[in-house]
Amino acid sequence: MAFSLFASTRAAATRRRLFLLALPALLAGCGHALPDIPGFAAPAWRADRYACANRRAALLPPLLAARPRLYEARANDVTAVLGAPDEEELLANTEKIYHYYLVPGPQCAPRRPHATGPRLSIHFGPLGTVTEVQADPLPKP
Repeated sequence: MAFSLFASTRAAATRRRLFLLALPALLAGCGHALPDIPGFAAPAWRADRYACANRRAALLPPLLAARPRLYEARANDVTAVLGAPDEEELLANTEKIYHYYLVPGPQCAPRRPHATGPRLSIHFGPLGTVTEVQADPLPKP
């Protein structure tokens, strides 16, 4: 008789119950919660949608200084801190990139057209955790 996780014996039923109880814990173990970022004003960042109020560029340095803390954070935790992305790019294999504009531009016009201005880009791998954080250079004042 071959081993089966879901066989109909009493021992198999116990294994099945343990597996089903442990499954949420195993799935929740991917990634980590995003800790507080010292010096970063998350409410001000979230309030400046599409960078139309021109506050995000000034808020960026503490966020970039804490870049290592962002790696392996879950998408929901990033959204809780930074707000919904200004643009989201979906890639193959459930990967995605969140884009946050850093300076005002065409994206502030009605209907929010795509703009090529400086952005903070956060790449999420197939497990839904941060694998890369990039910021485009800001224009010189």
